[in-house]
Amino acid sequence: MRNPFGRRSATDLSPPAKLGAFIVLLVWAFIVLFPIYWLIVTSFKTPYQVDKGPFYVPFVDFQPTLDAWRYILVELGNDTLRPYTNTVIVGLSSSVIALVLGSFAAYALVRFTYRARLGIIGLGIGAGAFALVAVIMGAPPLLAIASAVAIFAILAQAVGRRFTRAMGNSDIAFWLISQRILPPIAIAVPLYVLYQQVGLLDNIAALIITYVAANLPIVVWLMRDYFASLPRELEESAAVDGASIYRIVRSIVLPISVPGLVATFLIVLIFAWNEFLIALVLTSAEAQTMPLQVAAQNATRGPQWWAMSVLILIMIAPVVIMAILLERYITRGILVGALKG
Repeated sequence: MRNPFGRRSATDLSPPAKLGAFIVLLVWAFIVLFPIYWLIVTSFKTPYQVDKGPFYVPFVDFQPTLDAWRYILVELGNDTLRPYTNTVIVGLSSSVIALVLGSFAAYALVRFTYRARLGIIGLGIGAGAFALVAVIMGAPPLLAIASAVAIFAILAQAVGRRFTRAMGNSDIAFWLISQRILPPIAIAVPLYVLYQQVGLLDNIAALIITYVAANLPIVVWLMRDYFASLPRELEESAAVDGASIYRIVRSIVLPISVPGLVATFLIVLIFAWNEFLIALVLTSAEAQTMPLQVAAQNATRGPQWWAMSVLILIMIAPVVIMAILLERYITRGILVGALKG
């Protein structure tokens, strides 16, 4: 029996082929899971055992100890709790905000037609640059923003509409995802200067704003493909019955899009959870996140692998547990987007 894509299913394989596929999957599972096992084992070793190893099997190759766990969770105490709390707050907040904003933007790009004039877009960018320069030069942020908005409104009415060339939906979507092409190091210093001027350095609000801006294109791109795979007939039927566009999105589109929303949320959550460079540039002590705490376990004696292992384990545990609990939604969300068309 063949599947709808014309390929042979697992039940069509001969016994040797099944055995070969099982061996390949077993080897791959070992490659994927061994680093996790090594982290767990290393977290129960003493510095001497780490240096004199490798020792693979607890109670056989070495006697496990809780010294590293006691050091991280008890002796460091708040030095571990504060970065962990910051990571949870920044990761969840930025991912939820990016998911909400990006999902509505993606739906609009799929169901509505836009012809954004390039002249208006250019004026908007120019007004934003004017506000940024004004803030850097010492102007009050609210005054700079108000002035930029006024300048944009005046110029848009005067000359903006003279430019007839416009961007379509596909152009807008490509422009959004192109923002991820720029390497993070290119914007690190400008972000530092910007947040320094507005007094948000070493503040989790700066990280949340930055991560939302960075992950928004990913949400739009992924959810755009997902929404495009949904049948229009359901929405058209609801519209015929008198439902508003907001009611259609709230009662029809979002409930059937849960798999795609969950899969996208976990993807952007992982990006925010593991981000290192921007957090390194924008924070110093109060707003540090777990990746920085892990990197800080590099003393004069070299990397403290036992402490790093404990920190990494408690850092990845929430995301791994969340992924396991939501696995069925993730699978459906990824497959629907992949099977589009």
